[in-house]
Amino acid sequence: MDFFSQIYLRVLNWAESRYAIYYLSVVSFLESSVLPYPPPDVLLAPMALKRPDKAYYFAFICTIFSVLGGLAGYFLGVVLLDFLIELNLVKLETIKYVERWFDEYGFWVVGVAAFSPIPYKLATITAGTMSMSILPFIIISLIARGARYYLVAALVRAYGKQCDKWLQKYIDRLGYALIAVVVIGAWYAS
Repeated sequence: MDFFSQIYLRVLNWAESRYAIYYLSVVSFLESSVLPYPPPDVLLAPMALKRPDKAYYFAFICTIFSVLGGLAGYFLGVVLLDFLIELNLVKLETIKYVERWFDEYGFWVVGVAAFSPIPYKLATITAGTMSMSILPFIIISLIARGARYYLVAALVRAYGKQCDKWLQKYIDRLGYALIAVVVIGAWYAS
């Protein structure tokens, strides 16, 4: 059995654990504030696959804990700006430029990051750093994060068995192809 197949089977086993809901909660919270990866989808999808009757409940847990983690990232951003200014690590004119840009597009930046594969924590920390209004931050986070996780739950409920068979067959090829794309992308960007 190849490397990515073993990882896939391990994640499926975690999804069946009696602690799976706690893992899902912690990963959702940390991924939104400080943890670079894995995204909660990695646990949500196999949990929904194993328990389709609870797929939307799992999506709800992901959404709530992700937004709570986003709030932690927001408040981390508030503290981070003071720290960066105090140590003279950032120029005030740069802050003013980013602040104007974020005032104009911040709501949408948070929404796109919350729904897409763009790291949501970057938007949460920046929102705090740029003093985005907290209520719009929470609202767009709930809408976009909820849309993402409920979409995953719905897709797994609808196509989960077929996807599981397909992934078991091709997961290793996909994993190695992803590594190749990342390496080529890093080489091209440098």
